[in-house]
Amino acid sequence: MGMAGEVFGPQLPAAARELKQERAVRTRERILTAAAQAFAAKGYPAVTIMDVAEAAGMTKGAVYFHYENKDALALAVTDLFYRRIADIGDAVEELALSPLGSVAELLLRTATAFRDETVIQAGARLQLERQLIGVRLPLPYEAYTELITSWLARDREADARDDRPPAGTLATVLVSAFFGAQHISWVLDDRADLVERTIDLVRTVIPSAEEDIRVCPSAPRQG
Repeated sequence: MGMAGEVFGPQLPAAARELKQERAVRTRERILTAAAQAFAAKGYPAVTIMDVAEAAGMTKGAVYFHYENKDALALAVTDLFYRRIADIGDAVEELALSPLGSVAELLLRTATAFRDETVIQAGARLQLERQLIGVRLPLPYEAYTELITSWLARDREADARDDRPPAGTLATVLVSAFFGAQHISWVLDDRADLVERTIDLVRTVIPSAEEDIRVCPSAPRQG
């Protein structure tokens, strides 16, 4: 046995190390799923580590082994939220729609995710409660706004209209209106009508997008 083996004991085989790492990844995913459910349902102040542990089917000690406190859990769930939002943006870009079609499709897919996905609901609620959380969360929706700005700028280059606000201004208005709409929809209807509210929003803010909305894969089809 070499010096390292004498000091630290025998090394785990590579396969065993990989299995241990995979197990740890699955455990963290389980914990974050439980944390997202708790944050979405109860809000940050009301959630305890015990709530998360019980929902994940493990002990408090197991949760603390992976996340040192509730703030760390909130940050990890918020990071998941923004990764999911980025994935939606990437998927829309791959569709190669028109610029206004991309804007509408992004907002519609985000609306569907807010309606159906717990991690999205949890991330949005944590952003609202950010002043109560003891770690700095990412600034809200920066990359999302930049992506919409880039599409609006491309549309303006292709068809400049004097009555259209600058791309950055219009993107900021759209994002603000959308995330305000999702909050109202959450309070009034548990987000069941958010897709319809989103279509109305895009049609109102960008009337010229009507033709683009009709070809969006996520737009509800008229019966």
